[in-house]
Amino acid sequence: MRHPRSLPIALFIAIALASGRIANASAQFGDARRPIAGISCDAMEGSRLHIHQHLVILDHGKPVDVPFDVGRPHDARCLYWVHTHTPDGIIHIEAPAERTFTLGDFFDIWGQPLSRTHAATATGTKKVPLRIWVDGKAYTGDPRKIVLASHTDITIMAGPPFSKPSLFTTWGPL
Repeated sequence: MRHPRSLPIALFIAIALASGRIANASAQFGDARRPIAGISCDAMEGSRLHIHQHLVILDHGKPVDVPFDVGRPHDARCLYWVHTHTPDGIIHIEAPAERTFTLGDFFDIWGQPLSRTHAATATGTKKVPLRIWVDGKAYTGDPRKIVLASHTDITIMAGPPFSKPSLFTTWGPL
């Protein structure tokens, strides 16, 4: 038979352990829904701003996958305003408010690095940085600051080979 004083202690420990599990589950869910770069993860896509962009990343001529469901955490039922649906490089911006979004925002949501020498798994060097084209024109600025306007076409190359990319034109009825 237990000592009468041990029951409240055992009960206290059980409650503390259960609370810890609940708190950890809430923290995991809360982390999945936390805003990134001021971009919320909402239950539904926003309808005020609806535009698309195209991103290609080449590592020595080989495509780097831009996966489907970037911006859709698997442990939460929500969708970031900047996301993908398919693995074809089409970025969707479906936001409840007008604002400027950047390529850096997309990479932050994707959880991948983006700098003059890194784009996801494609890596350049200080001597041979990434080569970037925006709408068919060479871009030498900070890739994180590339504005994601309607039908912006972005190609990032870690190379060689470095060849001017052709423009993406198959936007279709997105």
